[in-house]
Amino acid sequence: MSDAMLTSPPLVTVIEPPRGWLRLNLGEVWRYRDLLSLLIWRDLSARYRQSVVGYGWAFIKPIVSVLIFTFVFGGLAKLPSDGVPYSLFVLAALIPWLYFSTALSGVSTSVTSGGHLLTKVYFPRLILPLSSLGAGLVDLAFQLVLCFGLMLWFGVTPRWPLLLLPLFIVFAIAAALAFGLWLTALNVRYRDVGHAVPFLLQAGMWLSPVAYSSTLVPEKWQWLYALNPLVGMIEGFRWCLLATTPPDPAVLCWSIAAVMLFLVGGLAFFRRQEAAFADVI
Repeated sequence: MSDAMLTSPPLVTVIEPPRGWLRLNLGEVWRYRDLLSLLIWRDLSARYRQSVVGYGWAFIKPIVSVLIFTFVFGGLAKLPSDGVPYSLFVLAALIPWLYFSTALSGVSTSVTSGGHLLTKVYFPRLILPLSSLGAGLVDLAFQLVLCFGLMLWFGVTPRWPLLLLPLFIVFAIAAALAFGLWLTALNVRYRDVGHAVPFLLQAGMWLSPVAYSSTLVPEKWQWLYALNPLVGMIEGFRWCLLATTPPDPAVLCWSIAAVMLFLVGGLAFFRRQEAAFADVI
């Protein structure tokens, strides 16, 4: 060995708490992408472990929901369905809603459920909420297959808006992460958040156009209804899959802007709070 190699100091990695609200260090998350992949696979395998039906639950949940909604709202209440069969109408909205609700529930509890990892090894804490987003995409893919099969049954032909569906899938992922980051950081200190999330999701479903069309909302209340950022996401899924009335551009722009605002704020808030996660948990 040369004298320079013998005298060179060893490499030292210094782990410091984050400074500032906007130092997100997303490049560090990329360096730990292998860990992210392992956690996603762990969540995916654990979801249906020791289950008789297994991945069949990805079909059972939307099918049962569609049957109930079709009987109550399509059969008894006779709600309009924008010129398509009501079962298709509600399934196209349930697909993004089921993904959003499942992913949001997982993200909101990701830090508390991963507390055993936080106290043992170092890794970017953002890995935990991100890992909760991946497993639900498999269910979403199965449910899209179910939707295409139902479209074939009813003779509904996909049209060009279907090409924009990946953009609305990204929108659903961003929405779940945007709200979930706030909730998971708060859930570390206030466990009441974990109890409130199921109630908020139940209320959110009825405040979103899942079982009904947003055109049923009176015109004078449309501006208030449009404050729900999920309206643009759900109407966009319906438009892409069934070529129904496209979402209102103003509502869609507001939905995107609101989700992006919550996402940036959530990333900064999560980054600010993560230094104390291990101590509180």
